[in-house]
Amino acid sequence: MQAAIDAAVGALARTTAEDGRISTTRLDEHQTVAYDLASLASAVAAARHLLGYGERGDHEAALALAYAADVAVDLQSRVAGRTALWGLDADPLTGVADALAAGRDPQLASSIAETVLVNGEAGPRHLGEELEMVRQTFRRFAEDKVVPVAEEVHRHDRDIPESVIAGLAELGCFALSIPEEYGGFSAGGEDELLNMVLVTEELSRGSLGVAGSLITRPEIIGTAILKGGTDQQKQTWLPAIASGEKMCGVAVTEPDHGSDVAGVKVTATRDGDDWIISGVKTWCTFGGRAEYLLVLARTDPDRSLGHRGLSLFVVEKPSFEGHEWRAEQEDGGSMDARAIPTIGYRGMHSFEISFDRWRVPHRNLIGEDDGLGRGFYLQMQAFANARLQTAARALGVMQSALEFATGYAKERHVFDTPLADYGLNRTKIARMAAVIAACRVFATDVARRLARGDADAALGASQLKQLSCRMAEWVTREAQQIHGGYGYAEEYTVSRLFVDARVLSIFEGADEVLALRVIARTLLTDALRA
Repeated sequence: MQAAIDAAVGALARTTAEDGRISTTRLDEHQTVAYDLASLASAVAAARHLLGYGERGDHEAALALAYAADVAVDLQSRVAGRTALWGLDADPLTGVADALAAGRDPQLASSIAETVLVNGEAGPRHLGEELEMVRQTFRRFAEDKVVPVAEEVHRHDRDIPESVIAGLAELGCFALSIPEEYGGFSAGGEDELLNMVLVTEELSRGSLGVAGSLITRPEIIGTAILKGGTDQQKQTWLPAIASGEKMCGVAVTEPDHGSDVAGVKVTATRDGDDWIISGVKTWCTFGGRAEYLLVLARTDPDRSLGHRGLSLFVVEKPSFEGHEWRAEQEDGGSMDARAIPTIGYRGMHSFEISFDRWRVPHRNLIGEDDGLGRGFYLQMQAFANARLQTAARALGVMQSALEFATGYAKERHVFDTPLADYGLNRTKIARMAAVIAACRVFATDVARRLARGDADAALGASQLKQLSCRMAEWVTREAQQIHGGYGYAEEYTVSRLFVDARVLSIFEGADEVLALRVIARTLLTDALRA
């Protein structure tokens, strides 16, 4: 499969190159193939990582084989009828018919499901003692504090209870990626981001909207400050974030500019020692409760500069409850906000915020003078970690769905037979487990590569995010289907998981944008340079 991906990448790179670089215009003329190629490259990368996991035991080997077979079938379907467009001259799976048949064998799926049905776990995690202790600590917290309030928050679109926020602050949840010198727990080492992944997965297993996403915004803001902030800014902001004293929100997206941040219209105009911010931001999650907003604004009026005219500010504001709020300054500056009603991912509340001459001190420009025009770059560096964290959120949602699916399948009888005994349901459960295992192993690798600062880690984070978030939609759909009619009823948790999963392929890099503008472009550029 990797050979087919490499051949297709080479062919598309040659087709879309212009003057030694990948042309965005030419790439856009081949969006369908580029999207399929990027998506498959992400899936094949996960399958490759699962090979080592498959050497750890019989169940692990079965999961690896089943997942690889599913990816192979996906490859066949995407290439069918488009062989020439992929730069291929033959069936990409020639010579692997026996392996494909073995991976697609319903008996293999049944044996996988037999193991998974015992406790709802996809497979052994093979974590060290310290990492397992972290995971179990946050699993207990999620069971004790998050799960009991999750349905109430979702059904009535409540605010996240302060008891959850305070409890997570006490456990050091917001300090995971902040260095020790600023009050955090990060001491370096390749497992520091893996801790964040495990914590996020367990909290998201309890509830994506109540707890699973609380780390994301501190992760983004903290990384931006660490990468570009002055020493004084780090000393001022990071300890307050690490302790949970200050909650965070991110205001990057605008009504007419989502992933196209180069088109940002919100302006920041210099006025002495201050900047005056005006314009509208949207999809600012947790923007009411947050006391720090990371705002991307245009500081250079020359719009021809595109992303080079953008800078990042830490905007301080009061904390507000509820779905609407207004903040005012003595000199007339104001912020007005309303929450955007959503089908899922409730509790965090995503706001549209209108800034009207909101005054911000120059000292709140990340990097101060050195930060002018660097906002886009700092944001992108911060989003690599955020994409890893979003993939972990998807894993938590998938794990919860698998547990509810297996539990219901064992309890529910149809025609005097447990749902778990039907071959089709066993195949569903096996495939769900294989997907989760693949994404989990991939996440472990990406977390360690990011922590080491590997050059290809950002691409891996984008691939992982794209794959796991798409798969979360499919896994929760299958879990809901196993529940039958009850899966559509709000009284069953699986219905919440289904609507929560839908947002994952949209935020922190929409699926299509990640595929075309990040993954495909990076693969093609690397091919040109090779």
